[in-house]
Parts: sequence; structure tokens; C-alpha cells
Amino acid sequence: MKKKNIKRLVSMVLAASMVAGLSGCGGSNAGTAKSEISDYSFPLKETATLSFITSAESGSTQEPNERLIFQRLQDETNVKIEWTCYVKDQFADKKNLALSNAKSLPDGLFDADMSDYDLLRYAKQGVIIPVEDLIEDYMPNLKSVLDNNPQYREMITAPDGHIYSFPWIEQLGSGKEAIQTIGGMPFINKTWLDKLNLKVPTTTEELEKALLAFKENDMAGNGQTIPMSFIMNGGNEDMGFILGAFGEGYGDVPDHIAVSNDKKVVYTATQDGYKEGLKWMHQLAEEGLIDPEAYTQDWATYVEKGKAGRYGLCFTWDAANIVPSLDDYVPLPALAGPDGQKNAPRASRSDTSGLQRGRCVLTSKCRDTHLAAMWLDLMYEPQQSAQNNWGTYGATDTANIFEKTEDGMLKHADLNGASPNEVRNAQMVGGPLAILDVYYGKYFTCPPDAQYRLDWIKDVYEKDMHNDYVYPNIFMSQEDLDEVSRYTTDLDSYVNRMKSEFVMNGNVDDGWDEYLEALKGYGLDSYLEIMQKNLDSYYTKLEK
Repeated sequence: MKKKNIKRLVSMVLAASMVAGLSGCGGSNAGTAKSEISDYSFPLKETATLSFITSAESGSTQEPNERLIFQRLQDETNVKIEWTCYVKDQFADKKNLALSNAKSLPDGLFDADMSDYDLLRYAKQGVIIPVEDLIEDYMPNLKSVLDNNPQYREMITAPDGHIYSFPWIEQLGSGKEAIQTIGGMPFINKTWLDKLNLKVPTTTEELEKALLAFKENDMAGNGQTIPMSFIMNGGNEDMGFILGAFGEGYGDVPDHIAVSNDKKVVYTATQDGYKEGLKWMHQLAEEGLIDPEAYTQDWATYVEKGKAGRYGLCFTWDAANIVPSLDDYVPLPALAGPDGQKNAPRASRSDTSGLQRGRCVLTSKCRDTHLAAMWLDLMYEPQQSAQNNWGTYGATDTANIFEKTEDGMLKHADLNGASPNEVRNAQMVGGPLAILDVYYGKYFTCPPDAQYRLDWIKDVYEKDMHNDYVYPNIFMSQEDLDEVSRYTTDLDSYVNRMKSEFVMNGNVDDGWDEYLEALKGYGLDSYLEIMQKNLDSYYTKLEK
């Protein structure tokens, strides 16, 4: 962060401090001991200490203060952080164990990864504290983000009206152009199409003909051709997107939830279009066009076959992770079905799926909530957010995600063949942050591997997105969370099993009524009532 940016931020914080006073309790809802610090401007005149729990990937350093980002922050603030760092895949258990001991609580959890249930539970127990007053009084960066994006304030506010956490926000496009709006994109082998003098399909009929041509001409050679593969019910590797060509066009998404244009919650797996789509998929299976392992394979198997160049059509977030060369594949557009229906289904929460509300929390043992809030607010400065999220610049012992231009902008650097994920894991620190679309091109550039996906969504899919709404990232009450969890456990298990059975074995028409009756027995109607109630409440509050 530039010194002039620090000075500008400090002046903002001091202005807020003059209004709120310089007590250490940070507002009426923080309740910690009074601080001995008399001047809160950064860098502090004397070193102060805060303690945080965080996590890191197993292949990277487990000593946060070895990371250049935190070293710079300590130099700029004179705030020393005592870290307790756990390996990411052990973090959930270690975190819960640490929070169970009231006598040894840290000041906060920097990369808390708390679910809504965790936030409500630990707030009720008094383990974590409300932070809305701290945001108002000492966090001008975060306050500005929330004031200018009121949907985020609504989404991080608990049902009791308090805010218990500092969020992680990553905007990469918004609305229908958000990078998360289509998770499982279909990618078709353009090289094979060209060799067969076929155009990229635009209808289900054309796709079926292309898949048959892939099979009959054994495009991979040696009998290795797999016309279509996916991981059934495998999130971004599922084939639900393609079902948008049928009936109402809702297709299918991992949670089976869509929203109609009159703001009614729709369960995708009961729609006529879903039914007709599964019948068509069964027809493809009968013709030998679907990978027989698609119903059971894991990620490693899926990737292994993809990297061997066997796929004519596959589904994933980014085909570069699956296929030998991205140059051989192009996104398959939304297809027109037998009735001319064409829709690009949008994923639930995709408008704001770049939001994690439980990213950072302060505990009831926080020694100085005023200082903690000020320090955490630095994470919401635009260039600090970018570095915390992706990596930094100026390291001499490793590759850098960014280089700093003469005008002070952070530009994504040429990694010279290094893995972007490995460089990011070595440099990034995570935690609370906010990356907004308005920052790109002003403070930093967009990641290259995100930009081409954004281009696909805008150029290939947006024109066929006919649903104006998706289910938002709603903070439900603990009672509703419990009920939703209870219902979805049974519903998801049954729907996912029957989805595979209908595609593999057919009998969709004969078994459909029994299938719908079973869903009622698992509480579908009650589940949808809860979802609708929360959706209505969300828009009522947002529109006030």
C-alpha cells in the first residue's frame, strides 16, 4: 500500500475516532477492557499486539509473519500479530476446539470460515461479539463498501439485527455477468468439429448429431472416444446446464433452486422441463454417447480421461483444468430444444456468491476492539484487498502475482510458467477483504484466468439468460437453518439418486408420479415455504 494511501486512510479513521471517542471498547456492543493506547494513528508510536487464529494450505508456510504481506502491514502499522495457524484441511476441528476454551480465546479469527450456523451459535454463547458499531465508528473502508452496496449489508446482518462478522467480498462481474452465474459450463471439442466440417451446435438435435459423429469416427482414436462426460451431481461438473433447453428452461443447478421472474421459488427437479431433459439424456445414453462412468467417477478419474484428450463434450468451471489444451475447446452455447426453448440457467446465489459473511470475527476476549477494527479495516483498502486475495509484488525469493506499474497500479505479472494457484497460495493471506468491479483498471487488473471466463459469460451466455432473479445469499434464522438442513438432507439424496437412475435406466414417464409423491413425503412443500418466506423478507428489507 502506498504511504499516501495510508495517510489518507489514517485521516479518515482519526475523523471517525474524534466522533466516537478513543475508548478501547469500540461501541456499546463490544465490551472489552479500556486500551492504554492514546494515539491510534498508524504507525503506532509504540508496538501493540493482537492475536488471531488463521489457516493456510498444507503446501505453504504455516508461519503467517513470514509472508511479505503481513511483514509490510506490521511495518506500516506497528501492530504485531501473534498468529495461531492451522493447516486448512484440519482447520474446522482445530477452530472449534480453540473456541471451546473461554480462558484462552484469541482476539479474533482472521480467516474464520464460519458458517451461518457457527455465527449464530457462537454469538448466542457469547464467544464472538457484534461488530456493527465498530464498522460505523472505526472502519471507514468497510463502511463505504456497505453504504455503496446495501445488498451486502443486508446479507451480513443476522436475523436479530446484529452483524457478527467481517465479510470477504469478491466481485468478478455482477448480475447476469457475474463469474459465478454459470458454474458447470459445457465445453465442446472444436478441433473435432472442424475435422468433421461441423459447426458448433445450437440445438439439441445438432448436438446429438455431433456426438454421434464423434463416436462413429472415433475422434480420439483406438476406441478411446468419449462423446460426452460429466460427474453426475458433481457441482460444476454436473450436466444440469444443458437441461435448460427443455420446458420452462430452469435446467438444474446443484441445490435445485431457481427463482421465477415474479420472485417465486422454483424447485428445478420437479419441473416438466427437467423431466423432458432427463428423457433426452437417457436417449443419448442408449446411443452410447454418455460416459458409462459419468454417474460414479471422481474428480481425479474425470481429469485423467480429459487430459488424455478423450472428451467431445465435458462440463466444468474452466476447461483448462480438464482438457489437454484450451485451444481445442469452446463453450457450448445454450441450446434450443425440441420446442425452440433456449435458456442459460443461472446458479443460485450467483449474484453474490463472491461473498462469505463469516470470514472474520472478534471474540469476547478481544483486548482492544478499537485497534482490531482499525487494523482489519486496512484489509478493505482496494490494493490491500487484492494482495490479500491473490498475492503481492516485490518478492525476491518467489514468483509474484503482481507487478507495480509506474502509476501505482497492481498489474498481474507474467508467471513464466509457474502455476497461478501455487504462487497465490505462497503469497495470499485471505481474511476479510472487498474487491469490487469498480476497482479493476483503477487499482489493479483482473486475473487473466477470470477474465476469459467473464468474456465467455458475456459473449456466449448472457443473451440467453431469461431468468431475472436467482436465490440470494440469505442469512436465515437458526430455526430455519435447522429445518432447511433437515429437509435438504433427504431431498438432495433422493433427487440425486433418481437423476442418475432416470438417465441410466429410463422409465421417466412411468416413475414420475411416484417420484413427485416421494418428494412430498420428504417435506418438499414445507422446505419451499421456508425458502419463499426468506426470499420475500429479503426483498422487503432491501427495498425499504
